[in-house]
Amino acid sequence: MASYDEAPAFDTANLEPGDLIEIFRFGYQHWAIYVGNGYVIHLAPPTEFAGAGCASLMSTLTDKALVKKELLRDVVGKNRYRVNNKHDAKYPPLPLAKIVHRAEERVGQELEYKVTSENCEHFVNELRYGVAKSDQVRDALVGVGIAGLGLAALGLFGAAVVKKKKNQQNQ
Repeated sequence: MASYDEAPAFDTANLEPGDLIEIFRFGYQHWAIYVGNGYVIHLAPPTEFAGAGCASLMSTLTDKALVKKELLRDVVGKNRYRVNNKHDAKYPPLPLAKIVHRAEERVGQELEYKVTSENCEHFVNELRYGVAKSDQVRDALVGVGIAGLGLAALGLFGAAVVKKKKNQQNQ
């Protein structure tokens, strides 16, 4: 798995067509699929571009996105990125020629975009594995659930302390 921690060097020699590229934006990851010759294809809401900073977070408010074919270096900008074919053990990748062909067919299409069910990570996983899934959505929902349970437990604990103090005052 290639990983680039500083300003990315765009040596694409270690990239294979069909590789999933995880790009670390401010507050989330953007995903693209490598199709060769330095190009990636990705699902991009209007506010999704390298260097958009906090404006990229606004992509969660849109309901449409465009499938674009762009140079990896232009999509990544100054962000870190890595190859992350993380589901290869669970889902066998489709044949590489099929992955690239399916991706190329979608270039220029405007697709529905929902941050929870039809985002850039769903898009590239569907191209590589035939399964649309997003771990960052799952992880965010689990995090919200855990935080909610923590707050509920804290509230119950606080209520028990208050009740105990009231009982002690009444005695």
